[in-house]
Amino acid sequence: MNQHVVAIFGGAVSGAEAAHQLTQQGIRCVVFDQNLLPYGKIEDGLPKWHAKLRDKEEANIDEKLSHPLVTFVPGVKLGRDLDFEDVVQNWGFSAIFLATGAWRDRPLAVPGIDDFTGKGFYYQNPFIYWYNHKHEPDYKGEQCEVADGALIIGGGLASIDVAKAVMMELVEKKLAEKGIDVNMFDLERGISKVLEKHSLTLDDLGLKGCTIVYRRRIKDMPLYPGETDTPEKLAKAQTVREKVLNNAAEKFLFKVMPCHLPVDKIVENGRLAGLVLRETKIEDGRVLEIPGSDKEVHSPLVISSIGSIPEPIPGIPMRGQVFDVEEGQCCKLNGFTNVFALGNAVTGRGNIKESLAHGRTVAQTIAMNYLIDPEGNVDESFRKKESRVDGVMGDLTKHLASIQPPDENQVTAIMQRVKLLQSKVGYDGNYKAWVEKHRPVRLEELVGH
Repeated sequence: MNQHVVAIFGGAVSGAEAAHQLTQQGIRCVVFDQNLLPYGKIEDGLPKWHAKLRDKEEANIDEKLSHPLVTFVPGVKLGRDLDFEDVVQNWGFSAIFLATGAWRDRPLAVPGIDDFTGKGFYYQNPFIYWYNHKHEPDYKGEQCEVADGALIIGGGLASIDVAKAVMMELVEKKLAEKGIDVNMFDLERGISKVLEKHSLTLDDLGLKGCTIVYRRRIKDMPLYPGETDTPEKLAKAQTVREKVLNNAAEKFLFKVMPCHLPVDKIVENGRLAGLVLRETKIEDGRVLEIPGSDKEVHSPLVISSIGSIPEPIPGIPMRGQVFDVEEGQCCKLNGFTNVFALGNAVTGRGNIKESLAHGRTVAQTIAMNYLIDPEGNVDESFRKKESRVDGVMGDLTKHLASIQPPDENQVTAIMQRVKLLQSKVGYDGNYKAWVEKHRPVRLEELVGH
């Protein structure tokens, strides 16, 4: 066996693939994850209507992390439970890989709006986390309220997911009041179809629906992963973007307000009660605000869905809102010889953004389910993400060859520390038994879907 021992922080797609590549070289890996399960946004950010895809991808991760050379450490967060500089300087790992993802929402540029979190305002990440887990009998996390007439700020695929979730919650509740029993899986096939089947409309249910507010035009929305480097390709992409958005809006009955951005908040009785929106125009690809166009739009709920960024970790250098890595150095962290970043920690793109060329995203391919096969696209996106990690790991394993591996005493000390962390959360080293014990109750199990 290779004597190197590598630490990987984050066990989801990028981290699991890194572990897989290293174990194929006979290198021992210690995979730390902040959660009890290593699935990251596959579990907590991919909306739960993608149940089959979720199960498939989690099984893929399980296979990689079950390798005999992988030691899994659940419930340990870098920067909270472990000090980054202490791990780098004192633990003795040959190398450290950061695959910690992008869990922090990009701040919404409305002064003081964060003061109203939970009072008429949510960010996307905690909202979708709640949506994915609220059905669990033992769920004790943050509770979110869904209200009719919600404003969703953003223009990416994640904003469509938020709009879908809001509309399905509203419609399911209203149908239940009429004695019509439907679940999320029924509605995900199309709210419009379900209502048509029962000869109902949103008006009949007393609903207005939610509205996505986007600062650009609909044809500018990042809803299509195709190239746009020629006028012909750009025109095609713009046409597809409009089709994707319009099909989604017709299917799930939400509205879209393009060319508007929020500039201020409306507050009533200590709660957020809407936004002041300003009109925009697009010139030479730039968003220009139109003076004197402000309007008050009252709403009982605002959800910001404008992207995710890596959580800052004390000791890790940042460049803007992402980790500071050296270009052309295998994503080596600036100022460190053996610390490397992978996936969303480098790109700063959330919602399971994939790492291929720091470009296309799972969220983008999910959007294509309004035009073409969704599961095939998402599967391809995960595979491309793994391919990106694979390519980087080839260079990194060569880099490891020049590093002195830890000696026997250092390896023993590392594993003793690891065992202590495992014992604190009650993990006995049986990975398969652990994930079976901690896998959440699935909605499809509860509704018999």
